[in-house]
Amino acid sequence: MPAVDIAGFVTDLKAHAVEHGFHIHGERHFVETYSLGQTWEVELHPEEACGGPLDLHLTLEIDPRVLLSFEDEIVERDGEVADLTEAYLLPIYFNWALPPLSHPPDLLILATELAGVGGADLPLEVSAIDSFASVTDAPRRSLTIVAGVQVPLAEAFMGGQVPCEVMDRCHQVSEFILEKAPDWLDASD
Repeated sequence: MPAVDIAGFVTDLKAHAVEHGFHIHGERHFVETYSLGQTWEVELHPEEACGGPLDLHLTLEIDPRVLLSFEDEIVERDGEVADLTEAYLLPIYFNWALPPLSHPPDLLILATELAGVGGADLPLEVSAIDSFASVTDAPRRSLTIVAGVQVPLAEAFMGGQVPCEVMDRCHQVSEFILEKAPDWLDASD
């Protein structure tokens, strides 16, 4: 029996997201057959944004070596996890994406504005990709924003969650993007 119930942690994480104003659309679980690495992906967005255009994916990546080492430590310590809080970490990523933008923002200005929204609790990475449907077409810019947090496996073991401050910041980032999106998209998008 595994020491950490990752499926239960993801279920609790989805419930926690709902408590912070998100609506869950779907969930996927991938297992890499060679390494047994696992990835959980949850599609969500603020409740008021069911019609789009924002996509938000919460991704949880599990390295089996870290999980097995943590479980060995738990067995060796008879379930005591007090000093293991920073030794074994579970990375969780929030990925925001918008469709191709007709009037893309200046990335430096956007990154600066988002740094104020995310704060120290949620550092954000802003990037864009220009794509060309054909050589003669103008580029279409797609915007991606990524944030990552580390949750100690000991917290997951003890039934903990992603801190409320992080979930609140994710909601604020989503609202900020939704507020700005009409200026970046054509009415026909």
